[in-house]
Amino acid sequence: MIFTETKLKGAFIIALEPREDERGFFARSWCEDEFKQNGLNPRLAQCNISFNKKRGTLRGMHYQAAPFAEAKLVRCTMGAIYDVIVDLRNDSPTFKQWVSVELTAENRLALYVPEDFAHGFQTLMDNTEVFYQMTEFYHPECAWGVRWDDPVFGIVWPPESHISSLLDREYSDYQR
Repeated sequence: MIFTETKLKGAFIIALEPREDERGFFARSWCEDEFKQNGLNPRLAQCNISFNKKRGTLRGMHYQAAPFAEAKLVRCTMGAIYDVIVDLRNDSPTFKQWVSVELTAENRLALYVPEDFAHGFQTLMDNTEVFYQMTEFYHPECAWGVRWDDPVFGIVWPPESHISSLLDREYSDYQR
């Protein structure tokens, strides 16, 4: 795997290193040792899949707070997404800054989202599937979010219409 740190310290884009032959390729997509060597949380508590019927579906911006803060490894296994993370670490020099990356089934990139980062995405195609590996079990009492269009962050989303849940639309402005 090839680990490339984004401008947000601790957040990485992870590319595969395929070994190709006449059959296709084989590549490692997760390795506890390689995650440790790059300073990433290697714990794997659960995996989730999000299937999205329509282009323009927006999910986020979500995070799980302490004492059950979680890191995520996000990969698009079918279709394409515009994936966004926001640094919510108060002591970080990139506090409230965001990064986006296009994850597609074709480019096979993954995004490592550290603890205390909000995460969300917008689908770029119909019938898009997203696979998450999580470092912590889900704890609803610690599940939080920030509004995807909160001016505090100034996230620039693709211009198409946004289809989102009532919960995602009702998060209040960020105050911390």
